[in-house]
Amino acid sequence: MHDPWEQMPELPEVETVRRGLHQQLAGRTFAGLSYLEWPRTIESPAPDELDRRLAGRRVLGAGRRAKFLVLDLEGGEHLVIHLRMTGQLRVLPAGAPRDRHERVAFALEGGDELRFTDTRRFGRIALLDDAALVERFRGLGPEPLGDGLTAADFAARLAARRTRLKPLLLDQSFLAGLGNIYVDEALFRAGLHPLTAAHDVPPERAAALYAAIREVLTEAIGSGGTTFSTYRDAFGQEGDYYERRRVYGRTGAPCPTCGAQIARIVVGGRGTHYCPTCQPLTGAPAAGEIVQLPARRPLRRVAESAGRYDEQRDT
Repeated sequence: MHDPWEQMPELPEVETVRRGLHQQLAGRTFAGLSYLEWPRTIESPAPDELDRRLAGRRVLGAGRRAKFLVLDLEGGEHLVIHLRMTGQLRVLPAGAPRDRHERVAFALEGGDELRFTDTRRFGRIALLDDAALVERFRGLGPEPLGDGLTAADFAARLAARRTRLKPLLLDQSFLAGLGNIYVDEALFRAGLHPLTAAHDVPPERAAALYAAIREVLTEAIGSGGTTFSTYRDAFGQEGDYYERRRVYGRTGAPCPTCGAQIARIVVGGRGTHYCPTCQPLTGAPAAGEIVQLPARRPLRRVAESAGRYDEQRDT
């Protein structure tokens, strides 16, 4: 059975939440901290200080950097939210019943609340000024959908690294926002084995991987992300990219291209899915890098009513 905790909201899920939050919060004003069940959710400042500094602050818009949500506030501060494994954000009426996993709620002028639920209690929220925000994101790599990363730049970055592709693409200092699901999907579309050494990828295959990453992420955002277990968008809807995945979580199922069985191995401690025929490994992998695992039962289906999002960015 699929481990629901293996999924962590990745770029498409966080971007989907961002769009929903921007729609619901831009132009609204916080009234302060209205509920706190798990104080450790507030990373900084102390809850009393956060309540004081947040009251009366208008939301200019919702942004995203890698897997972080950033609510830009009037006056130059930013409410930074990291969903981690199970965090969810909803805007609800103040009188709505509280979820048993609700950890924090922020009052909004007009009677609503921004509520943060988090089953595993790993999510974190911080109020940062401009300098602290820059420092927080200093070690992150470029955004895979950003205009600042060209195909040539990406190929050069690959050529300079001897790391295997799967762990490299999961490294947030190399490329920001990618996670297990979409790395597997992109490598499949590019026809590259997850254990291929980055510097061994020829330029034309690097260009194919660059295009595949952007294509997969764009499609996933258009589907509202992927829901296996707990992920919901800012309107409480599931994402339906699950129905479009080609290899991730499909161990033992036929490859949609060639019909061979999808294989599952462990790379760097992460379950990794690929087609042995469409993604051949050139050269021998280092000892101990591949751990073969038995096939799993097919993953459950998700609701077909998940919200759809267009690809136009908020301005």
